[in-house]
Amino acid sequence: MTLGFAPPTATSLRSSSESASRLARVLEPAEWSAAGIPLLRNPREVVSGLHSRHTPTPSTAVLAILDHEERLAASASFVRRPTPADGWEFRNALLAHLRRVIPHDLRRRTPVRTAVLLYCREGDERWTEEDGAWMWGLRDACTLHGLRCGAYITLTRGGWQVLGEGRGGRRPSSDSIPLPLGDGPAELGLLTPRIASGATEPLRRAAAR
Repeated sequence: MTLGFAPPTATSLRSSSESASRLARVLEPAEWSAAGIPLLRNPREVVSGLHSRHTPTPSTAVLAILDHEERLAASASFVRRPTPADGWEFRNALLAHLRRVIPHDLRRRTPVRTAVLLYCREGDERWTEEDGAWMWGLRDACTLHGLRCGAYITLTRGGWQVLGEGRGGRRPSSDSIPLPLGDGPAELGLLTPRIASGATEPLRRAAAR
């Protein structure tokens, strides 16, 4: 009797290659911290304002663009598709929503606006591979749209956490009832974003298709 190993099939090789590619599109916390991500002056205001405006539930991503004074310029929210975590897929989704809500800044020598991502999910505040894929996607989408890559924030039942910074709080959480915008942080609650033409309009949430 001959003993040996069966050669890998084309399907198994393809699956292994796809898995390796996904892992390459993930940022570890140490890599994220070393990337020089700008700190938010008041993360609680940012989180509370986005929570009130978009009322995220688990699997919802909220993308916010802040100007140089940390005022909200535009934002969009969408629900993540039930597929394996892949930074490339997340990058494409973020980039599509950026293009809908704000013009690119690719002609500028240095970015003046910053994109921040708030992701509402199950689990606790500890980093996951899914978080790493969102970090990779956010960084790449910002580069392609001419923005600075800003904070990545998770929102869970235990509260909110700015990954890579160690800052967080218990409120709001994924279970919190959103405060009315008039009762929340003044800058994010009352600001009316501008559209490309310069006219103002109420913020519209971009829904995933």
